[in-house]
Amino acid sequence: MRPISIAIDGPSGAGKSTLARSMAAKLGFLYVDTGAIYRTIGYFAHERGVDPKDEQAVAALLPQVHVELTYGEDGLQHMLLNGRDVTREIRLPEISLCASAVSAHPSVRAFLLEMQRELARSHSVIMDGRDIGTVVLPEADVKVFLTASAEVRARRRMLELEQRGTPEPFEKILREIEERDWNDSHRAAAPLRQAEDAVLLDTSALDFRQSEDALLRIIRERTGL
Repeated sequence: MRPISIAIDGPSGAGKSTLARSMAAKLGFLYVDTGAIYRTIGYFAHERGVDPKDEQAVAALLPQVHVELTYGEDGLQHMLLNGRDVTREIRLPEISLCASAVSAHPSVRAFLLEMQRELARSHSVIMDGRDIGTVVLPEADVKVFLTASAEVRARRRMLELEQRGTPEPFEKILREIEERDWNDSHRAAAPLRQAEDAVLLDTSALDFRQSEDALLRIIRERTGL
């Protein structure tokens, strides 16, 4: 049986990673969080003191970068940067805007594109990001554009940060989400947009279980799983 690919795109904080991880576990698929890959590049630039908006400077770093995607005993995706596990570090609030900045650079996207496609060629995957259905896996079996209002996403993010012990004020989180939405949808390279053949799933009024059921229904309708 050939591998099945499921592409989930949407703005920051829409719950893509949590839902995709849950679906992958239910279906026995490989979960690929592409946002974490871009966060790893953003973290490396931040660590080296390089402006993440400076494409030339970021591109100059790429030959020094070796990114690996592994799965720990906890069953979660771990990001290795030059052999070092940076899974926790890349989730720091200041890295979000770094990730958004580096992901706008064509050189970075080209650097990571083949890595992502190879995973889909060799495994049945659920891959989430900003341009999976439009650029990375344009022939995906299922495409979903997952979204929620900026206010709902900010509230969810605030709760997540509180649970991690790194709380931030709601107003600051909302402002950063709106800034990232604008950056992601206005960049020249692979801007965030809904693929023409993607199903729109707005989870603003849904809790996690309802969102999970809705996503699973879409996947089953289109794949017969």
